Amino acid sequence: MSNLISSYLGLQADALPLREQRMKLIASNLANADTPGYQARDLDFNAALANAARVREAGPLPARETQSNHIPLPGDDGMQPFALARIAAQASLDGNTVDPDAERAAYGRAALEYRASLSFLESKVRTLLTAITGQ
Repeated sequence: MSNLISSYLGLQADALPLREQRMKLIASNLANADTPGYQARDLDFNAALANAARVREAGPLPARETQSNHIPLPGDDGMQPFALARIAAQASLDGNTVDPDAERAAYGRAALEYRASLSFLESKVRTLLTAITGQ
């Protein structure tokens, strides 16, 4: 069951952290453009957003411990099922699949989408603040 604020903010509240995660993946690709064997990664944004909407509506699944001696992996942000390898247009001889020009273009587009989501949320919050203060 969702609360009133998250239902008011809607899908953009779910999209903003996913857009941030996608920008981090693209930045990681750019940082590893010269690393031999590095496979460019991206985020299946539509699947991740559908999952986030499902979690928002139904609530997160309860965590359960399968073995008492398991140690959680560091940096596990829950996006692993939605991270996918980006297929290179032309792979390099060392196995690196990062195309720096395509990654810079993807980063620019992702930054624009992030800013659009942020602007939308900002307008929703401003509208809510206006309703609360009555001005």
